[in-house]
Amino acid sequence: MRSDLSNEVPLSPGELPLVGADSTGGRARTNRLGAVTEKLTDKLFKNRYVEDSGHPHIEIANQDVCRDRCSGKYCNYFCPAGVYEWDPEKQQTIVSFGNCIECGACAIGCPYDNILCQTPRGGYGVQFQLG
Repeated sequence: MRSDLSNEVPLSPGELPLVGADSTGGRARTNRLGAVTEKLTDKLFKNRYVEDSGHPHIEIANQDVCRDRCSGKYCNYFCPAGVYEWDPEKQQTIVSFGNCIECGACAIGCPYDNILCQTPRGGYGVQFQLG
């Protein structure tokens, strides 16, 4: 153990000092141990989504189930990307599959198993970078 660090109180991530600039325009931080960290919001903007127009990978199997049986419209709430939206005029669930981050919540969230969810075709969908 290094003697110069042994008497220091550990810092929380919000208290880490900014040490030098880097290629991210100063948004990355280097903590006292030399590890480079970035804000989560900056990492999310590095992900890409290639939409496969005309080939949705998420669909509602039966709109009648959404209208007649599902009183809670649960998909409007469990999806972190806001893919599902109930349209009261059309009396159906609108699916914006271009917003999907492929988290898998739709595969388990609908109590009526009324959401058909597949992996997008190769080269399409979310392309995560940097974990």
